[in-house]
Amino acid sequence: MLPQLQLDDIVRLRKPHPCGGYEWRIVRLGADIGLQCLVCGRRVLLSRRELAHRLKKVIVSHDVPPHQQ
Repeated sequence: MLPQLQLDDIVRLRKPHPCGGYEWRIVRLGADIGLQCLVCGRRVLLSRRELAHRLKKVIVSHDVPPHQQ
């Protein structure tokens, strides 16, 4: 299951991008999740299901406190 994600969260995927980077920034939320590689800047779209399968961990989370939702 996919954890709660916010824009600008940094996530680590299981396999590296061809440039060698593992870390990605969340740049779009919706039916598809937009990711930007932190090494080369390349942007990709992954379905929520595919991201849930490839996600290793959330490195930096910008969670909103419960009273501000």
